[in-house]
Amino acid sequence: MHFLVTGHNGFKGSWLVTLLKQRGHTISGMSLEPTLESIFVLGGLSDLLEHDFVCDIRNLSEMERLFAVINPDVVIHLAAQPLVRESYRNPILTFETNVVGTLNVLKASQGLKSLKAQLIITTDKVYKNKNINRGYTEEDELGGNDPYSASKAMADIGTQSWLTSFSNTPTAIARAGNVIGGGDYSVDRLIPDLVRNYVSRTPPILRYPDSVRPWQHVLDCLNGYLLLVDALLHGGGHGVWNFGSEPECVMSVSEVAELFGTHWEESSEWVSDKGSNFPEAAILLLDSKRSRATLGWKDKLTMHDSLKWTALWYKNVSLGAGVYDEMMKDVRNFERLP
Repeated sequence: MHFLVTGHNGFKGSWLVTLLKQRGHTISGMSLEPTLESIFVLGGLSDLLEHDFVCDIRNLSEMERLFAVINPDVVIHLAAQPLVRESYRNPILTFETNVVGTLNVLKASQGLKSLKAQLIITTDKVYKNKNINRGYTEEDELGGNDPYSASKAMADIGTQSWLTSFSNTPTAIARAGNVIGGGDYSVDRLIPDLVRNYVSRTPPILRYPDSVRPWQHVLDCLNGYLLLVDALLHGGGHGVWNFGSEPECVMSVSEVAELFGTHWEESSEWVSDKGSNFPEAAILLLDSKRSRATLGWKDKLTMHDSLKWTALWYKNVSLGAGVYDEMMKDVRNFERLP
């Protein structure tokens, strides 16, 4: 099966490429230029690809041309401006990328002759956040206060509108929460920030230590996506699906920081950021009963395992282990889990 992954050289995309390769698929990718410190570059993942195209998803004509060249069996759309704080700094870019870019993917895929299934990835932040202490279900109201959340909600609604208005290949929408794993070097994300603090021997500074999120290992999330793709290929899987973690993986930012510190064998002490920060939701949970019951999806890794695997990945790479070797080791170990 030939997969086209947009955003393939980002953190989640790089792990998806590695997982798909382990499962024997052909992969092509389309993204902006990767950063030099990304795991995609450091791991030499371009060698795994049939096509590795640089393209801005806001450019519809170029998207249509490259989609036709690739002619995939499956499209998984990951490309996005994914950071809340960056969305405050560059709101227009965020809306253009996340909303128009998603619609461009849907439009470009219409001309594909071999396409059998398509998966659009949004986020748990598409839900209108009422700071309620229960998981949002797929039927809950969408919304968004910050530009990132609003743009992803618009992309989600736009996708649903597109699918009901036009003829398309079997398509689903997946919404997931915060993922962790080795090789995330982004700014303004908890685990990469903690790693940088530990390496530089400085105390972690937490912006919103009491904020609660559903955390999960990136491979658990991606395994859910691929189960959904398989359902689409076999005549099911239509609609919207949540992929949130088990209740024991729902933790505050400070709890995750402290637990990660123990796995890094560092002090679990941290400092609260007293500066002025952009607002973010205090609590955000997902109800994923539908995915678990219908697709048979589950988290293979506990929160402790996820943080242990992640800490060990960064430590091994810092000691000279190969990035790709460490990725493949985690993928193979994950695939062996029941």
